[in-house]
Amino acid sequence: MDGELRISERPLLRRPVMVAAFRGWNDGGQAATLAGGSLAASWEATRFADIDPEGFVDFQATRPLVTLDEGLTRRIDWPETAFYCAPIPGADRDAVLLLGVEPNYRWRTFTEIVVGLARDLGVELVVTLGALLADVPHTRQAPVTGAASDPSLVEELGLQHARYEGPTGIVGVLHDACRAAGIPSVSLWSAVPHYVSLAPSPRAARALCERLGELIGVPIDVSELAEAEAAYAEQVSQAVASDPDTAAYVEELERRADSLEEIMDEGELPTGESLAAELSRFLREREEPRDGEQPPA
Repeated sequence: MDGELRISERPLLRRPVMVAAFRGWNDGGQAATLAGGSLAASWEATRFADIDPEGFVDFQATRPLVTLDEGLTRRIDWPETAFYCAPIPGADRDAVLLLGVEPNYRWRTFTEIVVGLARDLGVELVVTLGALLADVPHTRQAPVTGAASDPSLVEELGLQHARYEGPTGIVGVLHDACRAAGIPSVSLWSAVPHYVSLAPSPRAARALCERLGELIGVPIDVSELAEAEAAYAEQVSQAVASDPDTAAYVEELERRADSLEEIMDEGELPTGESLAAELSRFLREREEPRDGEQPPA
């Protein structure tokens, strides 16, 4: 296992926090990896280690890329999972960024490598970034939810208890490994409009970075993501406007988002029963065909 973790130089870090983002199942609209890449660029992070992909990645599912070096020499770029480090601007601590692809094999061994390195580096907190497809409009702020398994961390950081049950990705397995190792961990998830799931979402990426900044107590520069977000919203709006059915659907999502925001502003949190009733009504409306339409498959 030691040979699978390749360290070029072991950094000396101040109270480090590890931020992880993986391409794949946990990365709707590429928001998580877009956020992680933005952090690496704005913090001028330096690569110091990687995990050999040979024993973890199915190269038929995630194929290596052939590129030309200076237009002449062909080079193979393999799927990678790499570690970067950087001082966090405005904070008295450093960051370790874990950026890569969700492994196909040996998840327990993979997370043992990550958690082992986190322990060796003295990481005080692990934060994973994720993004899921949801019924949210692209014209409103991307909602972000945060969860943790540690009750003290939930209280301290104003998060939620992790209550999800069902299939999980490498993010869920990593959090379980952190819990077993006694390393505090937080999971941040942004929502991406499902009707533009193939387009990278700088809006959801910006929301993740801003929520991360709140967690670690320092603002994060999201100016480049904000610029990309403006172009993203304009392009998606043009595409939506060309289809009347999609435009009507987005208007309904906007109405629901605005209604929920008004409730939150008034401090009147909806009960679980009312949310369940509203969700049931919404799903029932989507299942009922309109005049002249065929029922959905």
